[in-house]
Amino acid sequence: MTHVVVLTAQEGVPDAFLAEAEKICAAAPRRLGARAAEIPGTAGMAAELHAALGGAVDVNLVARTGRAKRLLIADMDSTIIPVECIDEIADVAGVGERVKEITERAMQGELDFEGALRARVRLLRGLPVEALETVWRERIALNPGARTLVQTMNARGAVTALVSGGFTWFADRVAEAAGFQHAQANTLLEDAGRLTGEPGEPILGRQAKLDALRRLCAEAGVGLDAAIAVGDGANDLAMVEAAGLGVAYHAKPALAAKANAVLFVSDLTALLSLQGIPESDFAD
Repeated sequence: MTHVVVLTAQEGVPDAFLAEAEKICAAAPRRLGARAAEIPGTAGMAAELHAALGGAVDVNLVARTGRAKRLLIADMDSTIIPVECIDEIADVAGVGERVKEITERAMQGELDFEGALRARVRLLRGLPVEALETVWRERIALNPGARTLVQTMNARGAVTALVSGGFTWFADRVAEAAGFQHAQANTLLEDAGRLTGEPGEPILGRQAKLDALRRLCAEAGVGLDAAIAVGDGANDLAMVEAAGLGVAYHAKPALAAKANAVLFVSDLTALLSLQGIPESDFAD
């Protein structure tokens, strides 16, 4: 068969599920590790498996050809980290609910990203820059599997890039913690130790993420089909659609509907499993 069905789950893929997969796909499954397995199959078989396993595992169909990717490009907020940085800053600033409402509508694709970003940053005017350190220290951590994903891709000679509609103050630190080779994000302007309420221009949004994917592929001498992209919101849609393997991670419906693979119960090491990389080859 030209495709494989990949089963992944952060809490593990039980042997009983593999027995069900073998029955439906009429082929022997291959374990990639405790949290992942694969089996030759078709789109129809993947749909039947998804229905049978009731969302206890993520079931995705991927092509065998060109499966291992040479470039990883990832969103940051709610993808590599579990929070939206601007929401956390706003909470510290006392305007959390107002900002979260705008963030949610922007991530659902209901609002223009650039306009929504300016509106949210405007509400942060006058906040001491030292508050960002508090947010970083108390509220930011890597999502499960993030560092393993990035370090394994690095070890395999791939290009790894964090491209965020968030802010460099956090993106640079997250990139270092996870091991990304490149990081790109928006800037928060400051004056005399306080935020001015304005972002730096130009604003990095949906088109800028797609442009970054194209530029990085060109610099690496690979086609877009050699890239794997992951994100969670409408702002990631263009790069996820353009990449050879576009992954929606715990994503909003607008992105999940367009992605090649959708992850709801898996950690980020599932991106390695989708490429057929066994857990024994993971790097820390």
